[in-house]
Amino acid sequence: MKKILLLAVLAGGLAFGQSKKVVASDVHWWGYKVAKSEASSHDGTVKVKSGDLVMKGNKLVGGNFVLDMTTINSTDLSGEYQGKLNGHLKNGDFFEVEKFPTASFKITSVKPNSDKIYSSLVTGNLTVKGKTNAISFPAKISYSKGVVSLVSNKFSFDRQKFDVAYKSTMQDVFVKDDIDMLVKVTAK
Repeated sequence: MKKILLLAVLAGGLAFGQSKKVVASDVHWWGYKVAKSEASSHDGTVKVKSGDLVMKGNKLVGGNFVLDMTTINSTDLSGEYQGKLNGHLKNGDFFEVEKFPTASFKITSVKPNSDKIYSSLVTGNLTVKGKTNAISFPAKISYSKGVVSLVSNKFSFDRQKFDVAYKSTMQDVFVKDDIDMLVKVTAK
């Protein structure tokens, strides 16, 4: 009886995939003022609080990530200006981290992509400030010796779909809707 139960558990694991815990990450963001250019942008990082990638054989089939929005940090500024921008990003003007301390991404599909370097197209549900929308991005995925690596190409999403809106008299005239991101995660 124990052997049958053990076989059922193993078969279930193979059918649904094997979960690998995220052990390293680098999530970089870019936000743009009036024009989408290097001269009119800010960029920074946000930390992954937890996550996993689900493998079926040597193929990525799913995963979940939780971003710690309290760690959002501008890296293009320093000192007083960095502190002001970080406070601005964390307050009600943008991400409201006291009310929404985390954001999440759940992979719903991974399909082949025509790009030779970023040969996978990862699609999933991004949840920011309690709003969920589907996004897709090209990625390079490798799996070797039990370690999974996912590296995205730079991709954009519309912050307005997540109610990340600059609350000022000029509203969003000075801030573009696109937020660019580059994501690197390693799981084992």
